[in-house]
Amino acid sequence: MDNKAEVREFLVSRRAKLTPSEVGLPTVGQRRVPGLRRSEVAILAGVSIEYYAKLERGAIAGASAAVLEALAQALRLDDTERAHLLDLARAADGVPSSGRRRRRSTPRTANRTSLQWALDAITDGIAFVRNPAQDLLATNALGRVFYSPVIGDGGRTPNLARFQFLDPAARDFYPDWELFARMCVGIMRAEAGRDPHDRGLQDLVGELSTQSETFRRLWGAHDVRTHGAGTKRFHHPEVGELTLVYEELALTADPGLVLLVYTAEPGSPSAEKLGLLASLAADDHRQLNR
Repeated sequence: MDNKAEVREFLVSRRAKLTPSEVGLPTVGQRRVPGLRRSEVAILAGVSIEYYAKLERGAIAGASAAVLEALAQALRLDDTERAHLLDLARAADGVPSSGRRRRRSTPRTANRTSLQWALDAITDGIAFVRNPAQDLLATNALGRVFYSPVIGDGGRTPNLARFQFLDPAARDFYPDWELFARMCVGIMRAEAGRDPHDRGLQDLVGELSTQSETFRRLWGAHDVRTHGAGTKRFHHPEVGELTLVYEELALTADPGLVLLVYTAEPGSPSAEKLGLLASLAADDHRQLNR
């Protein structure tokens, strides 16, 4: 990915989202494009117009932490957007976002025996490991049943983004498909900023950009987000609609991989449906071991 283009398009997109009134500036003259002018961002950040113009052209290498922080405040970046800007600046300086070289994520790494044991120990929730390219690398038994529409026949490493944008079944599985689509692309954008040399992620972006107009449009918006924690709705072909909460945990032994756990409120209808799926998972396990 072209770092200068990424920086330029990100800054332009953030500038376009703001109006002078939102940042306490007067509206002067007719505006040919939405958002703030370069000169207004420069004033807010306390830098010269020439220097800001240089930054917006993508020449962010060497920018000080103070300048980047001033720019983040001027553009009213949230925590995720600010982190993304810093990741882009580190990439321009040739510094990995973690401060050390990231080990490449592979299915073999995710299939460490001890990690699979940890996943299997989670019996009342859906647990799985994914990499920055959204590959579903390992799951617990309940996760395999829950994500059966994504996993399919197992002929290819299941990929959450590929399922989201290229498989018609995703619109049934995700009742809030549009919201999920924006989340998926925002997470991938943030991951690309952290590691712009991730070949697997680059290839996936190219594939989805070619085959999905929706993905192409959302990718071009340069919105970023983190997963973290929250609530999602699903519609599973076996048990119907579920409302689940999720937590994302970084795997410190494997930088770049994350563990996600989905659970339901105890005693809720969704918890009962998860219990039914757990019974299906147990049946599958017994059949495999006959």
